[in-house]
Amino acid sequence: MLYEIASFLLDVAGGLITGACLLRLYMQRRRAPFGNPVGQMLFVFSDWLVLPLRKLVPAIGGWDTACLVGAVLAQLAQYLALMLLLGSGFALLPWLVVFGTVRVAVWGLMLLIILHAVLSWVPSRSPITGLLALLAEPLLAPVRRLLPTMGGVDLSPLIVLVLLQVCLIVLGNLQRGALF
Repeated sequence: MLYEIASFLLDVAGGLITGACLLRLYMQRRRAPFGNPVGQMLFVFSDWLVLPLRKLVPAIGGWDTACLVGAVLAQLAQYLALMLLLGSGFALLPWLVVFGTVRVAVWGLMLLIILHAVLSWVPSRSPITGLLALLAEPLLAPVRRLLPTMGGVDLSPLIVLVLLQVCLIVLGNLQRGALF
C-alpha cells in the first residue's frame, strides 16, 4: 500500500513537471504567447529546471532542447525514486524514462483536445480559449480535411482522441514487451 501511494505521488509530481516542460516546448514551437495564465503557470512549474539547463544544453534547430531534457530528467527522477523504493529494476530505467515521457506527452495532447472541445461549446472571451485553439489546431486540422462535418458537428476532436488512445494502448504494449 505504501509503495502504491508513493508511486502515485511520484507519478503526479513527475507528470506535472514533465508535462510543464513538454507544454512549454510545444508552446514555444507554436509561438504561443506566454503572457496568459497557462504560460505563467508553466514558468512556475518549469523555470527552476529549464533555465539552468539552457546554460548547459543549446537549442537545436529552433527547438528548446532544455525543455525536452528537463522533461526527461523529471521522468528519470520519478522512476529512479521508484527503483530505489523497490531496490531493483535499475536496468529498466532508460526504457521507463522514454515510455514515461511519451506517455505524458500523449496524455497532455488528450487533455488539450478535451479542453479545446469543451470550451468551443460555450462562448468565451478568455485568453485561454485562443491559446487552446492555437495549440489544438495542428492536431485537428488534418482530420477535419479528411472528415466532413456531420450536421454542423465537428467530430475531429473525437477522432483525434480515439487515435491518441490507440497510441497509449500501443505504447503500453510496447512498454510491456520491452520490459518483460
